[in-house]
This record gives sequence, structure tokens and C-alpha cells, in this order.
Amino acid sequence: MSVAVELRHISKRFPGVIANKDVSLSVETGSVHALVGENGAGKSTVMKILYGMQRPDSGEILVNGEEVHFKNPNDAIAASIGMVHQHFMLADNFTVLENIILGSEPTHGVTIDFKAARKKIVEMADQYGLEIDPDVLVEELGVGQRQRVEILKVLYRGARILIFDEPTAVLVPQEVDDLFTALKGLRSQGMAIIFISHKLDEVLRVADDVTVVRQGSTVAEVKSKDVTARQLAELMVGSELPQPTTHGVTRRDHITLSLSNVTIPTATGGRDLISDICFDLHAGEVIGIAGVEGNGQAELVEAILGLRDYTGSISFNGESIDRASVADRHDLGIGFIPEDRQRQGLMMNSPLWENRILGHQRGKPVMRGFLLDKKSTIADTKRIMHEFDVRAPGPETLAAALSGGNQQKFIVGREMSKAPALLVASHPTRGVDVGAQGAIWEELRRAREKGMAIVLISADLEELTGMSDRLLVMLRGVITAEIDPAQTSPEQLGSAMTGAA
Repeated sequence: MSVAVELRHISKRFPGVIANKDVSLSVETGSVHALVGENGAGKSTVMKILYGMQRPDSGEILVNGEEVHFKNPNDAIAASIGMVHQHFMLADNFTVLENIILGSEPTHGVTIDFKAARKKIVEMADQYGLEIDPDVLVEELGVGQRQRVEILKVLYRGARILIFDEPTAVLVPQEVDDLFTALKGLRSQGMAIIFISHKLDEVLRVADDVTVVRQGSTVAEVKSKDVTARQLAELMVGSELPQPTTHGVTRRDHITLSLSNVTIPTATGGRDLISDICFDLHAGEVIGIAGVEGNGQAELVEAILGLRDYTGSISFNGESIDRASVADRHDLGIGFIPEDRQRQGLMMNSPLWENRILGHQRGKPVMRGFLLDKKSTIADTKRIMHEFDVRAPGPETLAAALSGGNQQKFIVGREMSKAPALLVASHPTRGVDVGAQGAIWEELRRAREKGMAIVLISADLEELTGMSDRLLVMLRGVITAEIDPAQTSPEQLGSAMTGAA
């Protein structure tokens, strides 16, 4: 096979950080090439360089044997490179067709030629096994279908080299199967695919070749058929794969959180967003909430935190909190790890010490009376960085400069600092590497042992079954089953989540 894209000795420095140091990568036409490594190992930076989002300090990029120099993503797109981002970049109020052609609209005279666009999209969808209705609004699509739209967007622009950044992070097993079927179809059509993932079992399942980067440098390039997940993990972090497991029974008699008939109606009068949610959560217990995204988990979280109006009742430590504000609930001892760390958990263009303040602006160490205690806040930020292994030059570092895993570890550290009685953890390890996963799981285990009650929402079914004492399945806003995680498999849980079981 010919080499579609080659990176030779790529290096990139930022102030105080060496992101890439001598990274090399060679991807053949008609193959899937995985790129793995810890968060902060340099994967995202080198892919941004390949996609024209950043310029390398040194090194070469070759596409189909010719050296190229990209000033921006448009140059990369012109060289037939496309990138499917982890966080979808779609306009919910536009149709599938409008999203796909946005910025590359075909014209007929002075008007957009929607007929030609629709014909091309339908043909591509059929050719690559990515069937979707071009006229449906994106807001009506599930996660897996939205991902198809993102793939069709880059194919529409003529991409032959495709970069997939954590493409399975938000998919249930059935959707992962559909994606991998699509990737095999793209590969058979001669596409070169770069697959970035922290899920090593998926890497070994879908990739032909694997490049491992550690601390900004390439440390190995192997055939997937020649290695195990354990061996890949050792190459990445120098240790075996961490496992999402808890040990022993730590549940106590005290009920920390109680929901009774909690319902959130829709504004349009249709089906309730969530309906008659009832459960008790004891101290020292983890309840996992399983469900395909969009089935009410996010609304349940918002009700518990006080972000949405609801009917029914929520009690915390035996007292009603129905009239308590978001800040009041936080002060009472409810911590929150948000689903989207960048939109909900951080001020990306602010330093870490300012991010330490978020949600904690009514007490120590952030405040001294009515005044901000900057010195104590900076000192506590350093403590979090040390205790939770947040890798950054210092408290003045902007949140945007951290890798995804380090951003997540900082949020976990910030929320754990107050030792909340209840932690609502929404996708706590989404998009982080095996090392960061293990660190976060260990923090949750310790908190559980000390008596913290935890509500765990996750799309990682192994995480749900391994970390939870009980599993509640949500479908269309209703709890449809309670499952013993020790007696189920990810496949059985996936079937329950989709209503197949």
C-alpha cells in the first residue's frame, strides 16, 4: 500500500511546555491507524498540526509523498484531510443537509443548489453506509446519527485522509458497532483513517497499526494483531490497565439523597422530560444511571442540582431541598462533575486559580469574609495540582492550555476539596486516558469508602458496571429497570438501555 500521510520528527513548544518532541507517524492508504497515549502526551497537538490548526516548530508533513505546509485548516481540507472532532460542531436548528454543506454550498447562478447537494449527500451516504435523512433537523438526531453527519461533512469536502478524535466517547455499544462498520467501509474505499482513542480494546478491534506517544514523543509503532491492551497500556503509562472496580460493601443506613415522583414536564405539553423518578441513595453507595444519551439523564442531574424546575420532591440528608438554590445545594454538600468540562466546568481563558473559585465563592479558602483571598486560593490551587497530578506549569496557567485529562483531574480535585456528602458525577472519565481514568476511579473509590454518596452517569458501560453498587436504567425519561451490576454484561445493559430487553 502507498503512504497517504507521513509526519517526520514533528516538534512543537508552548510557553513552559514541550507538547511534541520528535513525533513521527506513517499512515497507509486503505488502513486504520490508531494514535494512543496519555492525555498531555501530545496526540491532540500533533493532529492539530496535521489539520493546519497549528504550525510545527520543526519537522515535515508529507501527503501522498509531497511535502506540504499548512497555514490553516482550509489548506488541510484542500489537501483532502478532514477531521471529525470529539465535540460535534453542528447547528441544532439546521437540517442535516444544511450542516453538511455549510461553508461549501454548491451554487446555481446566485442561489444555493440544494437539489445537487441533496443528490451528492444521498449518494455518499449510500456509498459509505452512512444512511441519514438529509432534511431532518439535527436537534432531532441521536448521538450516533450526529456523528454520521460529522463524517459526511468531511467526506462532502473531498477528504481522503480522516482524523477521528475520540469518536466512541459518547456512543453505546450498538452505535460503536455501527461506527466501526462505517470505518471498515471507508477503509475499503481507500481512505486513510487516523483513530485517536483511550479505549484500547476498541483500538485493537478496529486499527491495523498503532502508534504510541508518551510525553510528547513517539515510543512505539506496532501492528494491532501483535499486541494486547495490557501491553499497549504499559507502553503508554508504564503500568497495567486500571480497572473500574469497587471492593466490598460500604453502604450505610443513612439515606443521603431521596427522590420522590420527580417529574420535569416539557414546555410544549408533550411527553415529560423525566417522569416519576423515585430512588433512595445511601451514604457510601454508588448508583449508576444507564441510558442512551438524551433519555433524561441530563435533566435528572439538573433537577438534583436545582438547575431545573420540577414537581415531586428531593430530600438531602433528610431535609427537603426543593426550595434551595443551586448555590445553597452546593453549600449543603452537593458536588458536581459536569458532563462537558469545557462548557460547564471551566472558564477556558482564565487561569487555574480563578477556575478554583467556581462554585466555591461563598467560603474558605476562596473567601475571607466578603473579600477574595487570592493568596489562599492560589495556594489551594497548587495543592489540587499536586494531590490530583494536574500537569501544568502553575496556577497561572490558562485552563485552555491543559490537556483534557488534566482539565478533568482539576475539576475532580476542586469538587472533592469540600468533601461533599453527595457527588453527582456526569461522565467523569469521558475523553481521558487510562492513567487519568485510573486516578479518577481511585478518588471515587476512596470517597465511597469514606461514606460519600455518588450518582454516576456514564456512557462507558464497563465503568458503570464496575463502579456502581446499583444500576438504574433510564429510557424516554422513565426508570425502566434496576439491575445488579454484578449480574449483567455490557451487552445486556446496552439492550436494556435501548429497550431491546
